[in-house]
Amino acid sequence: MSEVQEFENTPVAANRLEPARHFAASYAGEHVAGTEFVIGALFVSLGVSTYDIFIGLLIGNLLAVLTWAWICAPIAVRTRLTLYAYLEKVAGPGVVKIYSIINGILFVIIAGAMITVSASAVRIPFNIPPQITWYPNSFAFVLVAVVVGAVIGYVAIKGFKKVAQFAAVCAPWMILMFLIGGIGALPILIANSSSVDAITSIQDFIIIGDSFIWLEVDNGIGIWHVAAFAWVCNLPMHGAMSDMTILRYARKSSYGYLSALGMFIGHYMAWICAGIMGAAAALILKTTINQLDAGEVAYQTLGWVGILAVVIAGWTTSNPTIYRAGLAFQSLNPKWCRVKVTAIVGVFTTIIACFPFAFSHMLDFLGIMGLVIAPVGAILVAEHWLLSKLGMTPYWNAYRGANINGPALMAWVISLAVAFLLNSMLDVHLFFLLLPTWIVATGGYLIMAAYAGARVSYPQQVAREEAAYRQRLAEEREFFSHDVVVEQATNKDLHSDGFIGIARFIAIGSLVVCAALAIWVYIKGPDYLEAFQALLVVPTLLYFVSGTYWFTKKECAETKETEKFTDTPLSAQNSQHGTQENRV
Repeated sequence: MSEVQEFENTPVAANRLEPARHFAASYAGEHVAGTEFVIGALFVSLGVSTYDIFIGLLIGNLLAVLTWAWICAPIAVRTRLTLYAYLEKVAGPGVVKIYSIINGILFVIIAGAMITVSASAVRIPFNIPPQITWYPNSFAFVLVAVVVGAVIGYVAIKGFKKVAQFAAVCAPWMILMFLIGGIGALPILIANSSSVDAITSIQDFIIIGDSFIWLEVDNGIGIWHVAAFAWVCNLPMHGAMSDMTILRYARKSSYGYLSALGMFIGHYMAWICAGIMGAAAALILKTTINQLDAGEVAYQTLGWVGILAVVIAGWTTSNPTIYRAGLAFQSLNPKWCRVKVTAIVGVFTTIIACFPFAFSHMLDFLGIMGLVIAPVGAILVAEHWLLSKLGMTPYWNAYRGANINGPALMAWVISLAVAFLLNSMLDVHLFFLLLPTWIVATGGYLIMAAYAGARVSYPQQVAREEAAYRQRLAEEREFFSHDVVVEQATNKDLHSDGFIGIARFIAIGSLVVCAALAIWVYIKGPDYLEAFQALLVVPTLLYFVSGTYWFTKKECAETKETEKFTDTPLSAQNSQHGTQENRV
């Protein structure tokens, strides 16, 4: 198994920084996932109104994007380190080991749940019974989960670039499937409505939503609960800094805004469309949405293509999650090989995927994960931006060579204790615990660090830190200076290959045809749903064949031109660095 250099313990080299399209694809692919069917159903069962869903998701997702863009991305680009390498620098090896174990376990559980989503979709064509217990009751289901887990683990092993490339092919189609699934399902709801014959305004849609999808119940849950959930559900990635692992490859910190593709497409449009599809599927099967899994919802509205959509949605989410988990456990011992660690993580993730309990308790895991690790993000923000403004020295614990940053560990523990007290004594909802936890961790760390040694001056160490940063900036500017030449040469190579142009035309045309079919079935009505599902298969197959060829050739051409401005080919660098730095 060949090594892929991922700079687990050192800043990312300039020639390994990735273009914006990889982050756009990664965020869009990861957050347009199989869980959107589940969370879409969750909002249906919460009893909140259509207005609360639309406005609450708008507020919460905006907060999430700003947290990525204003907090996580600037720190990642400034340091070029993984979360684990940076946390070790701030809090010491002792603290990072505790954090890595907790974070790694939670990521493995989430990735396992995503594989379960994919496997649950495959059960339909193979007549595998629904997995409603905490343990598997079908050997066929276990076999499917193992196969899906093996594919996902392989892609994660290949590193961030392969994860992003996989998402680049899948993301445009996945996004479109949620959109056309919602459009195609609307005629079913309209046909069952006594007050709306067609949707000609926003008010008509709200009437349909309040009648069939988001049935308001007076249970104390409203717009701010929806907003808080939309922000909190990805807090481990942005507020707790886990996406430093991804964004350290970004050329600019502004790439953090590309998370908007995941939030407003995946966690806004897809959640809403999933609710529409779920309500329509429930009407078709004469049941409630709570009794349907992701595979059934997708199959009833999109047919066989819906099954493929759920499978790929699980893949595009679990790929980067396993990648993060591998880096978390590899950080326990820098001498461990990332590839081998990620492979082992993939095995355990697949085992967990065979047990549906991980998926059935997905939202609980997300809440716990955010609550437990969010204070660490607060500590990193305080270290990076606030210490120097208050006359203290960032990285003071590393400069003094301590194994554990006592104030950081204490601030983490105290903030969790405060969260427990707020929940148990004042009955503060889980969604609203994260903000006070963050504030307590920040304030507690600043106060304790001031008395533990952060006010000591380390002029020589600070000078070396700044010199290394300036050198890295110079190397990046030198590498970026070749961008125009690389782009021109890449385009020339692409234009010289006529098949690439044809593949590009077919791929884009296939997506247009899929969208046109959705409009067609919306106009024709629910009687044409089966025809819509059958016709959707052809452009889908054409897209994946042509799109894969187009994206692959484009990446190869760009890599070839980029290598002309490096001392050694990137593939050779991967092998050399892996041998020198990451072998056991």
